[in-house]
Amino acid sequence: MEQVVYFVNSGSEANDMAMMMARLYTGSFDIVALRNAYHGMSPSTMGLTAHSTWKYNVAQGFGVHHAMNPDPYRGPFGADGKLYANDLANLLESATPGRIAGFFHETIQGVGGAVELAPGYLPAAYDIVRKAGGLCIADEVQTGFGRTGSNYWGFQNQGVTPDIVTLAKGIGNGLPLAAVVTTPEIAQVLSQRLHFNTYGGNPVCSAAGHAVLEVLDKEKRQEHCATVGDHLLHRLRALQEKHDIIGNVRGRGLMLGVELVKDRQTKTPAKEETLHLFEQLKDLGILVGKGGLHGNVFRIKPPMCFSMEDADFLVDGMDHVMSKL
Repeated sequence: MEQVVYFVNSGSEANDMAMMMARLYTGSFDIVALRNAYHGMSPSTMGLTAHSTWKYNVAQGFGVHHAMNPDPYRGPFGADGKLYANDLANLLESATPGRIAGFFHETIQGVGGAVELAPGYLPAAYDIVRKAGGLCIADEVQTGFGRTGSNYWGFQNQGVTPDIVTLAKGIGNGLPLAAVVTTPEIAQVLSQRLHFNTYGGNPVCSAAGHAVLEVLDKEKRQEHCATVGDHLLHRLRALQEKHDIIGNVRGRGLMLGVELVKDRQTKTPAKEETLHLFEQLKDLGILVGKGGLHGNVFRIKPPMCFSMEDADFLVDGMDHVMSKL
């Protein structure tokens, strides 16, 4: 399939552009995203984001609706993706004119706490969205470039093909680089207004991005993420059997989440305990991300050079600090 790529500076900007494309191409205004989603902090993408902890009290989210999150751990329908898709269909019938511009999603929600969407959700959701005239937009800012190990792109793990894909973070390996990938037919809607970004396609950052892709391929980083990630997932699940505070271990490759709870039955978030462990790990020389609406999930998304030894050091460190609770 022929594709067009627009280079911009950040994931927020890439998602901004994707929103504009979808609205111009379809002639519709309403957009659907998921609860627990994070898509950026610009005024437009803050509206896509569905975390109170990432929202300022400013005008945002005009025309954006948030569907029930297909969360296998906390969602009311468990891992049944099709039941969550029914809520999406109901949302379109009740809160929109029946025609929408697009549907945004992450495949594994990063800021939301490494939440992988319930199996079967995206194929059903894509069918519903396209019947309503909308475009399907995959935010691969955190899941792309082989990080999940099983596939190069996160959306491939559910067997779907988006109309627009947004990329950032890993593409520049620290440099300000992001991209929007779509078809020539969709891209042409921006052809009448040529100027979108003064620094888009910056030659230095673009050269760096090209080098990153070469290294990912040469060093077989996707396979590395699969091997180390599987080992890490196995060890984390063994740790879960030892420590009751671990309610859920999830994810793929080197994009994993460890959710901490006060009680496994009620799933009450262990927010204070997570913060304490976070600081204890830092004192051991372990820097780990923290996410989820309640800040009770360790987000494990290390550099792709993360080794087996690093994985073991991480889990041994977690075991040590959890044993002292």
